[in-house]
Amino acid sequence: MFGINGTEMVILVVVALVVIGPKRLPEYAQKLRDFVRQMRRMAEGAKDSVRRDFGDDFKDVDWQKLDPRQYDPRRIVREALVEEDAAIRESKRQERATQESSSAESSGAALSTQTDTEAAPTRVKSPIERFQAQVGLRDRSAAAPFDSEAT
Repeated sequence: MFGINGTEMVILVVVALVVIGPKRLPEYAQKLRDFVRQMRRMAEGAKDSVRRDFGDDFKDVDWQKLDPRQYDPRRIVREALVEEDAAIRESKRQERATQESSSAESSGAALSTQTDTEAAPTRVKSPIERFQAQVGLRDRSAAAPFDSEAT
């Protein structure tokens, strides 16, 4: 709950025994228990109050959409780049299709003599694929460039 492992808990108990003392420890443990119970009651009261105030609309809320932990900036940028690349690829396909249809109408006989490799459209790579290709081309024997004035 608080990120405390077993060893840290044992150390805290030993420190509490030394600081508080064995005579007053049961009294403080009981106060801690009462405090935790009171906080739970207050939390439940707040939940009931919110449910009562919002009524049936409160049940329809999708709390997962409002969770800030789902907004990972790296994932958002990656998805935006992939979506952008998909849109670019689609627009290029449409351009090629219109160019091929217009060239097919103007030169019907010349199109039939083209080979399949000439007519095949080239595949557009995603940013991740381009990065992986660049990593493969990098010379690992040479040191990375370093700008001493940048630091």
